[in-house]
Amino acid sequence: MALPGARARGWAAAARAAQRRRRVEGAGGSPSPEPAGRRAALYVHWPYCEKRCSYCNFNKYIPRGVEEAAMQKCLVTEAQTLLRLSGVQRVESVFFGGGTPSLASPHTVAAVLEAVAQTAHLPADSEVTLEANPTSTPGSRLAEFGAAGVNRLSIGLQSLDNTELRLLGRTHSACDALRTLAEARRLFPGRVSVDLMLGLPAQQVGLWLGQLQELLHHCDDHLSLYQLSLERGTALFAQVQQGVLPAPDPELAAEMYQRGRAVLREAGFRQYEVSNFARNGALSTHNWTYWQCGQYLGIGPGAHGRFMPQGAGSHTREARIQTLEPDNWMKEVMMFGHGTRKRVPLGRLELLEEVLALGLRTDVGITHQHWQQFEPQLTLCDVFGANKEVQELLEQGLLQLDHRCVGGCQAEGAEASQGALTTALHRPRRSEKD
Repeated sequence: MALPGARARGWAAAARAAQRRRRVEGAGGSPSPEPAGRRAALYVHWPYCEKRCSYCNFNKYIPRGVEEAAMQKCLVTEAQTLLRLSGVQRVESVFFGGGTPSLASPHTVAAVLEAVAQTAHLPADSEVTLEANPTSTPGSRLAEFGAAGVNRLSIGLQSLDNTELRLLGRTHSACDALRTLAEARRLFPGRVSVDLMLGLPAQQVGLWLGQLQELLHHCDDHLSLYQLSLERGTALFAQVQQGVLPAPDPELAAEMYQRGRAVLREAGFRQYEVSNFARNGALSTHNWTYWQCGQYLGIGPGAHGRFMPQGAGSHTREARIQTLEPDNWMKEVMMFGHGTRKRVPLGRLELLEEVLALGLRTDVGITHQHWQQFEPQLTLCDVFGANKEVQELLEQGLLQLDHRCVGGCQAEGAEASQGALTTALHRPRRSEKD
């Protein structure tokens, strides 16, 4: 399938040229000239799937037919509207999640990226990630997504055991997964992430570690370990509640996680976030924006966002949720330019709580410099230095805070000149885009 000529000559063509330069010259990019308030990441939600997995409670739908032209038009419109409303001038990453966005047409991906590039500055070397399922993305289709501007893949592999895959309601086999992974690495070298789940009902530590070891023979430089979360309303939750399946053992899941961390560390991976591991510098730029409390715009049915609508004259960050149901969302976009269903202004304390909760998930923790972007008047030590609960965590070795009161302790990966607050607690999450 060929992309339309105008688009191929636009942003996607520049992005492909930038990819070729990176391979020759090595990775690296110039720092953003715009202030933080003018920069953001963009999340695009494709709400459709072929089948609902037994564990999934995301906002997704199994349609009889998708009017993709209408969906594409609305995604483009909402992206343009929210970019103007936010006053964002530079989009630093784009993440197509879902649902199963690899079921969308590469034309739709190209249209959204071109609209973003026309409304704001989308650097040619920006990270553009697409979530893909093995059964929906043969090699030829992956190449088409690359031509549309995608330069990073996140593959929902989940398991290398066919019995577990059937339990999870996945439509692919272990062979399908490895075949797709090999083709993805050929087309997107160094920029392929895979997910592996742990803590399934009746799952055994040794067999799961065997899967992880096997995956290390095939994977690229980014891997995510996600613990199963039994969500009310899912088929798997009902089966456990009814006694059809045993409840996952949290102690076994903890053992899998800790031993899995050790295996990945031995293989040269840096655990830069609770669930995410990278080597050769292949961190997810998009997810790092979330964990650093950066701005992000959520586009599509049920998408979440966090940004300051400066284009409307506001200087307060808002948490936004788009209308869930696709048909209703499209009607609202056609009427108003966007389908925002809920807006919640974030107060100063609420924002600082997010800075803490998200920053403590990372290996860097919360540096003094980062904290001051959100609270320039008080250091971390001013806020937490005399707190009784913090002192107890410090004594137990579960938290670190710099005794020099410059805002923190030395977290692994932090610069020596920066203080940081960091935690030794690690609990995995279920999805890369969460």
